[in-house]
Amino acid sequence: MSVIIEKGQRLRADIIKHLYYKKALALTELSKLTNKSLPLVTSIVNGLILEGYVLEQGLAPSTGGRRPSIYLLNPDNKKYIVAVAMDQLITRLTIYDLSRRVVLPVQYLELNMSDSFDDVNVLADFINKSITKSDLDRDNIIGVGIGMPGFVNAEKGINSSFLLIKDASALGDYLSKAIKLPVSIDNDSSLIALAELNFGEAINLKDVMVVNIGWGTGLGMIVNGQLYRGSGGYAGEFSHIPLSDSDKLCSCGKRGCLELDTSLLVMAEKAERALMDGAESSMKFLFQDKTKHPRDHFLDAVNAQDPLAISIVSKAAFQIGKGLATLMHILNPECIVLSGRGAKVGKMLLPSIQQAINQFCMPRIAELTTIKVSTLTDEAELLAAASLILENTQFEL
Repeated sequence: MSVIIEKGQRLRADIIKHLYYKKALALTELSKLTNKSLPLVTSIVNGLILEGYVLEQGLAPSTGGRRPSIYLLNPDNKKYIVAVAMDQLITRLTIYDLSRRVVLPVQYLELNMSDSFDDVNVLADFINKSITKSDLDRDNIIGVGIGMPGFVNAEKGINSSFLLIKDASALGDYLSKAIKLPVSIDNDSSLIALAELNFGEAINLKDVMVVNIGWGTGLGMIVNGQLYRGSGGYAGEFSHIPLSDSDKLCSCGKRGCLELDTSLLVMAEKAERALMDGAESSMKFLFQDKTKHPRDHFLDAVNAQDPLAISIVSKAAFQIGKGLATLMHILNPECIVLSGRGAKVGKMLLPSIQQAINQFCMPRIAELTTIKVSTLTDEAELLAAASLILENTQFEL
């Protein structure tokens, strides 16, 4: 492949990616975002229009001068992305088109993630069946993006914590062969941070910490407008800071990890133990409903301002805030975003997190940092899993 063709493909992919993130842009904006000349960008966009990828939407609102044309991805273009969001208990899957419309409603798989090779095949079977259910032509599916917990090396497609492969092949490569489509994997907290950067509360911000409050407690770090991964790709293991008084053994093999106090899994377990000890709570009746997981019932109770649930979540939030205060002294972020599944109860988390930051963080640093609650909540990982494919696709000429 010649250098010119390769550069052209890269620019095509960048233009499609920026339109996916921003929805509608003028040619001058695309030129700035891609750092390419306006004539070159105009030529590539015209080619994408001829191929049906891009549409001219009309003119931008007047700012006093000549109104520029606005371009967006063609919602009728039959190209699709499979997005998979995994946590330690439930796997969700949806399919988006290039305009971010859902073309297959969220599918669910109960999969208690382990290091079992059998789970890899269960996952591959679930993805294949979901694609079949969608009735979409596989040739029109660009790829499958998967977010998952664990120590994930996105570049090599390896998860060192879960879904271990028997032979020497990487998880991403194995799934790609089983599904017969390109597969990209990444850590769930890293993806949630990317979702906030591209679609949520971190848009146009440079230095942000995104807390993934879920069955575990994760962190994605945006540094100078880009996801920070660290030298080995494992930066952001917030949940394993030793701040817990618990003597329980963490999944990482150590004791005292923050996750032992702050994950939604632990919060729900504390609620169940309190009920067994005679505490009064609406959760006594909620937990009798076996159609939903106790962790989801716990979130419902928090939203309903159940006193026991609020007490438990407040203590966990204080510990999260204490951990964040530590990191604020190192990173000095302009913003902290509370995201992931737990963002559904974000307003209940805020007071205790802010209290801990006020108590443990230097005022000069704390006053420079705003705390926001995500509006993406549990769709964040799905959106970012889809964009993972755009980041790794060249859209061949």
